[in-house]
Amino acid sequence: MSVPHMREASSSSSLQLCRVMRPDDANIMGNVHGGIILKMIEEAGGIVGTRHCNTLNGDRCWVALVRVEKTEFLFPVFIGEVVHVSAEISYTSKHSLEVQVKVVAENILTGMKKLANKAALWYVPCSLQNADKILEVPPIKYADAEQEEEGRKRYEAQKIERQGTKARLEEAIPPPPNPEEAPKERHTVGFSQSSLIHLVGPSDCTIDDYVYGGVTMKLMDEVAGIVAARHCNTNIVTASVDAINFHRKIKKGCVVTVTGRLTFVSNKSMEIEVLVDAASLVDKEKGRYRAVSAFFTFISLDKDNKPLTVPPLKIEGEDEQRRSDEGKARYVQNKAKRLADKERRQ
Repeated sequence: MSVPHMREASSSSSLQLCRVMRPDDANIMGNVHGGIILKMIEEAGGIVGTRHCNTLNGDRCWVALVRVEKTEFLFPVFIGEVVHVSAEISYTSKHSLEVQVKVVAENILTGMKKLANKAALWYVPCSLQNADKILEVPPIKYADAEQEEEGRKRYEAQKIERQGTKARLEEAIPPPPNPEEAPKERHTVGFSQSSLIHLVGPSDCTIDDYVYGGVTMKLMDEVAGIVAARHCNTNIVTASVDAINFHRKIKKGCVVTVTGRLTFVSNKSMEIEVLVDAASLVDKEKGRYRAVSAFFTFISLDKDNKPLTVPPLKIEGEDEQRRSDEGKARYVQNKAKRLADKERRQ
């Protein structure tokens, strides 16, 4: 039996959650879905952020997720392992806060532990009386001036990057073709493109009737996984997620359409663009809008969880070529960053 557990830290700025991974958390090969881990990461971040922002007298609030920095899935997590998620507030600006999250997977039979994930999430506090009103964040104490300055630099960098994504907000993405009209040629973008339509219910939402960021990320990972599996027809797992930007809030009663398409394929990885659009079932005048966007990277595994070669992507048309070139540039940049980080650790 899986029993969720929370150990409350001595400060409102940190928290730890843990629970056993169950069969319904994983794919048929026993690998826990990346979306499950992302959902747990956001749950921990949301709790510690909301708790911290309600330490002062005044309006009560909940924290809304606005961005998740690039997240590496360092090791796969399996059924039966205990996942420990620790979250700590690492920086506060006037109206936002950064939460650093670590995920450790424990094999309780052998006692072995592994760092499975690390993530940095940015939240803003929204008033319970008026969801569009952003409240001030109580400041935290830093160990020294250098720690505060490093946090400020991260804050400025993510702010610039979030603003840079606005040009793509309304980019149209065609719906995937009906099965009868789907491209017959494998390994094309159209062959693997997939969509998921979800009606937002009460269980998906905060106490203020807005969707949890973790719920959205789980849906995004599911769609990206379907795209990757259709392209490879093998066991696939999430390797990393580029920055996830939450552009607009999604309210209870909305219908969300989560669409994924391949953008770039390297020798052993696949980049999948995932876009989330939302539309109210009640208020038709508001129309459909872009709510979230991100790039997911998946890898293909053999029966021993070793990476397999990925079939190359067949590019059709100028738009697909442009997206592929942009994806290749991100791939080269991320690879160079990983190598630089590895050299610094040695």
